[in-house]
Formats: sequence, C-alpha cells, structure tokens
Amino acid sequence: MSAFVFDTRTAITHFPGIGRYVAGLLPALSTQLAQDERLVLLCTSTAQAAQFDALRASNAAVSVHYVQADAFSPAQQWQVRRLVGSLAAPNEALVYHSPYYLMPYWLGVPKVLTVHDLIPIVLPETVSLRARLFFRLTHRLALRSADRIIAVSEATRSDLINVLGVEEARITVIPHSVESRFHPQPQTEIERVRTTHDLPAQFVLYLGINKPHKNLVGLIQAYAMLPENAPLLVIAGAWDTRYPEARELATRLALTDRVRFLGPVNDADLPGLYSAATVFVFPSRYEGFGFPVLEAMACGTPVACSNVSSLPEVGGDAVSYFDPLLPSTIAAQLIRLLESDSLRQ
Repeated sequence: MSAFVFDTRTAITHFPGIGRYVAGLLPALSTQLAQDERLVLLCTSTAQAAQFDALRASNAAVSVHYVQADAFSPAQQWQVRRLVGSLAAPNEALVYHSPYYLMPYWLGVPKVLTVHDLIPIVLPETVSLRARLFFRLTHRLALRSADRIIAVSEATRSDLINVLGVEEARITVIPHSVESRFHPQPQTEIERVRTTHDLPAQFVLYLGINKPHKNLVGLIQAYAMLPENAPLLVIAGAWDTRYPEARELATRLALTDRVRFLGPVNDADLPGLYSAATVFVFPSRYEGFGFPVLEAMACGTPVACSNVSSLPEVGGDAVSYFDPLLPSTIAAQLIRLLESDSLRQ
C-alpha cells in the first residue's frame, strides 16, 4: 500500500504557474493509481480545495486534508509533519511531493520537490534584497531535504547543477505538458471571447504576469518601433501594482491607443483568447519552462518569443525567436510574422 501526499498549498493565484502545473498534473496522476494506492491533497481551506472537487468526485482514491498554516508560515514545519505522521495506514508507505520550495523540510518520509526556476538567483536585479535572501535560505533548505528533485526543463536542471551545485544524480527532468483543452477553437468560441473582452479582429497577445523578468518594458519599447497601423497589443494577466513601469512607459510613449492592458482573464476563456490572437509574443528574460508559449502553440497561434533559458526547448523550430534584451529584434520578429501569411500558417 502507498499514499502519495501532494502539497497543493502553493496552487494559488499568487503563483499562477504552479497552479497551472498542479491543475495539469493531478488529474493525470490520479488515473495512474493502482488499486492499493491513494492520492492525498494538502490544502489550507475548503475554498482552496474547491478547485479539486471534480477530481475527488471522479476518483474515490483522492482525498483532501487541511493544514492551517500556509506555505509562508513557519508553523507548517510542525503542522505538516504532525499531519503526515497521522496519515499512514498500517504497512502503508508515504511519499510527500511539493511543487514549490516553500515546504516542510523535516518530515520523516521521502520527499520529492519540483523546481520550476531560479529567478531570484539567475536574475537577482529583478527582485528585492529581502526576496533574494529569503529565496536563498528556503531554497537551500528545500534542496537539501528533498530525496528527489524534478526539474521542469533541461535549462532548470542545468541551473541547479551549475549555479547551485546540486548533485546531478538527484535530478530528473520531467517537462510540462499542455492541457487537452488548449487546441484551435471553433469560430463561435473565438467570437464569444472577442465579444466578451471587446477585442478587434487582429491583435498581438501577451499573457502572463508583469514581474520584471517578464520584460514588458522591453515589449513596449519594441512596440513603439512598429508601424502605427500595427494591430493592437493586448497585455493580459494579473497585474502586480508593485511594477507599474510598463504602463507608465506606454503612457510616456503615447501608446495608450495601441496598447491595451486587459487584466486577468477567466481560465475558461484562455483557449479562445489564444486562438483569436494574430500573434502571441513572450519577451521574458528567463523562464523555467514557459507555459504560455506551449499553450499558444497548441491553439495554433504563431509565436514570437525570447531565445533564452528554457524557451527554445519549449518552442523548438516552430517559433520565431528574438533577443529579449534588444527591443529592435522583438520588433523585427513581430513585423516578420504580422506581414507574412505563410509564416503564420
């Protein structure tokens, strides 16, 4: 008998990439359970656990247990240990899996850690000193305590080995996949999404957060180089008010009629939004994987993205690449895709 204890407490809006990872992984994992295996999800509240209601309803081997402490709280170190210690049935083996480095470090059971990226270490200038110090401490503890480490890309694996000195033998690369709902949408769905969000027939889409490593300032600089008749640039995703630079730059460059900040988009609208876009652009300076690139490709949308970190792994030879540090190259690839019907096919 075995129980897989999966810690979902970081599958929250603050960590959208982790939420996407968990949403894709758990349904697939639940289908692989043997008759004597079960999947236990750790959540902080019934509200947070609600996202797994359908999964629990479809599989009796999936259950939820609650931890009062969130992943940022020191109290998790003893609360999760106490809970995990009470979960095992007689003669049952437990394995704990955390999708993020904010986790309990001393559990007494084998631990698996998924590492998505090392942004605070690779791009320290994009985060505060406090965040860098916190990351270094917690990441060091997590990496030391994990029995196995999953890297979501070869780029992340390389960073773990070369930047942090993690033993190669402890790391397994398991790339992300794309959810089956991401595929070219019928015209009726595209029109519904266009109407819902008041979008034109042609537009260039960016989808993601606005943290500094996402390089939205570089994207705005590049868009200023495009002809005035270029399609609208739509920047979609949750907006962190700590980083207003892209909005401020769009105003200074008099681009407010050419750039639209759409804000958060309902998850159900994402396949239609990707499918409606003329081109998808992803100018990030660093990605552990880069879900939006894969999702846009799955929806049949032409993609222009950065040529750094994991992104060439994700895009392969199906993407137009640029140097994210050179806005002129971003502009050149956008113009190339927008002006060539054959390239967009």
